Amino acid sequence: MTSQPVLDVQGLVKRFRMPRGTGGGVVHAVEGVDLTIGDGEIVGLVGESGSGKSTVGKCIVRLLEPDAGTVRLAGHDITHLSQRRLRPLRDQVHMVFQDPYSSLSPRMTVGAIVGEPMRRRHGLSSREAEPRTAELLEKVGLAADLRDRYPHELSGGQRQRVGLARSLGVDPRLLIADEPVSALDVSVQAAILNQLKDLQAELGFSCLFIAHDLSTVEYLCDRVAVMYLGRIVELGTRDEIFTSPKHPYTRSLLAAALTPDPAALRSRQRVVLTGDIPSPIDPPSGCPFHTRCPSVELPRCAEDPPTVSVAPDHWARCHFVTPAGAAPSMDVAGSPS
Repeated sequence: MTSQPVLDVQGLVKRFRMPRGTGGGVVHAVEGVDLTIGDGEIVGLVGESGSGKSTVGKCIVRLLEPDAGTVRLAGHDITHLSQRRLRPLRDQVHMVFQDPYSSLSPRMTVGAIVGEPMRRRHGLSSREAEPRTAELLEKVGLAADLRDRYPHELSGGQRQRVGLARSLGVDPRLLIADEPVSALDVSVQAAILNQLKDLQAELGFSCLFIAHDLSTVEYLCDRVAVMYLGRIVELGTRDEIFTSPKHPYTRSLLAAALTPDPAALRSRQRVVLTGDIPSPIDPPSGCPFHTRCPSVELPRCAEDPPTVSVAPDHWARCHFVTPAGAAPSMDVAGSPS
């Protein structure tokens, strides 16, 4: 990893004011997120629906305006740049959306969709962009003769590959993949993930991979950030998160994840959460997870938890996590932390 990260997010905040007709109030979608991604690194961002994952991604690419904090892309502060000043940096970050159908223009052919970013960046004509368009379609596993088809003539997996080819057409340094396989069949998911992994190894771009399926994150990512109710509650390397999770929310996600190994299922400790995720309009004070935590202690957990370093590049925000180098204590799951 280079000394200067490709992406450096510090204290990111995004809130939405509700219309008066719905009762008003403010949705606390993202509350103080810190996140870095190194050169050629894939970082997974996981959590339940409504945790704010997609909002983080949209703030990074400036589809949404952050309310506070900073977003630095390859050393450039893009947090509040005007669209005119942001335009020269647009080629460095692209986004692959969850729904490939709604993110592709129904009036454009596949060739036009994939070729448009290249034409705009390099000032190419449609004919001049054709060889590179055909090359990109081949890279993502699509036949060149599909370039004359329209999105409605393609399958879901083919449309997602088109979206991936479009994003890679300008050689971005950072790719934001927002649940790119969640709407696809399992077999198609595997093919897309393998394609993404191969392309990342070949082209060397960095990636923020947003997902709720932990098996895809374990397969693809170098580091994992766990998000709950607008905040990152644990971040660490893939191996640390999957073999030694510290936050009770991370443990609950891993306990609920599917696995093809029957022995692992039998030996897995079951974590039962009570209640639903709180409303982001009225989030709980202190630790956002304390209203569902199986080992909550009040009033301690109603206060802001510390950020505790438990290993190199692994930290968690919890009152019960033992810092690195300290004597082991009984953690929230009843085992030495």
